[in-house]
Amino acid sequence: MKKQRKSRQRQLILDTVMTRCDHPTADQIYLDVRAKDDKISRGTVYRNLGLLSEDGEVTNVKVPAASADRYDSRQDLHYHLYCTNCGKVSDAPLPYHPEFDEKVEQETGFRIARHRGIFEGICPECAKQLEKNDLEV
Repeated sequence: MKKQRKSRQRQLILDTVMTRCDHPTADQIYLDVRAKDDKISRGTVYRNLGLLSEDGEVTNVKVPAASADRYDSRQDLHYHLYCTNCGKVSDAPLPYHPEFDEKVEQETGFRIARHRGIFEGICPECAKQLEKNDLEV
């Protein structure tokens, strides 16, 4: 897809995503952007997030079982962690494994562009809270 013209609103949305490290939802980004420009609409934010994702300027992180996709400013290939208790999304401290792409290509004939990985579990903060609650019962 061809690159879209940079509008002031699109730049504001991109800047907002770039300042966050917590993989925000479109609604969270909308609230941040709205605090800076009270005339911007939710539709404008959603539409521009889609365009920024298509252009490769942000990554759309599709989280299984979550109610909303997340957005990531990192463009390198990497994996994510998803807390099934609180919904937190963070970067996994593992290198990307391109050999998986090559192996699948060899076995299937697919031309693999990339693979995505999301590890699901309980984050340390939720685990502590759950342990605390179990001790109090």
